[in-house]
Amino acid sequence: MASSTNEVARPNVVPHVEWLAARNEFLIKEKEFTRLRDELSRQRRALPWEKVEKHYEFDSTRGKITLADLFDGRSQLIVYHFMFGSDWEEGCKSCSFWADNFNGIPIHLNHRDVTFTAVSRAPLAKINAYKKRMGWSFPWVSSHGSDFNFDYHVSFTPEEIAAGKAYYNYEVRPISASDEQGISVFYKNERGEVFHTYSCHGRGIDMVNGAYQFLDLVPKVAMRTASNSRWSGYAGTISIE
Repeated sequence: MASSTNEVARPNVVPHVEWLAARNEFLIKEKEFTRLRDELSRQRRALPWEKVEKHYEFDSTRGKITLADLFDGRSQLIVYHFMFGSDWEEGCKSCSFWADNFNGIPIHLNHRDVTFTAVSRAPLAKINAYKKRMGWSFPWVSSHGSDFNFDYHVSFTPEEIAAGKAYYNYEVRPISASDEQGISVFYKNERGEVFHTYSCHGRGIDMVNGAYQFLDLVPKVAMRTASNSRWSGYAGTISIE
């Protein structure tokens, strides 16, 4: 079923000269926003790091690998925390929407000293089957049996699920599933030391969804829901904060 949309507001149709004047006036605001976004990105890069002291292992098509191995010879690593719980039969439909947007880009990141991978708690066999079904090519490993997802606050314990609340997106909030989505960034220096530099969740991951950026250009206000005939089963959740 297609995503529903609100009706477009009654349009203000004007002659071209008035349209151009309004567009140029709005362009001033767009340029200001671009400069503010650039400054925000600069400040994000300047945030302090924390050293990763814990040893993490993942199941991959290459066998058991460590967090340091995930860098694959590069100094920067982006992890997409894909919602796919250990007992689920398929991945979250919302994360699948995001995956349709980032599938195919890892090669471009690789040429810029960045490695990309998705990580889920589901066993590798389930991940590989779902990845094949969806026709994706991006790297995807399993943290099944590891504390990785719990330590980066995208998976929750049975006690937290029973209580209906857990620490997510930097505060204790209500939860309705065992796993949530997010992005974490890591850096590895020449000595092989790994540092956690950034993580974002909820609406913080909107910026990497190309479809959303296009939808923001059109006159109708699109409902930001994931819907595609390839997806079924678990509905997933997206925080709007």
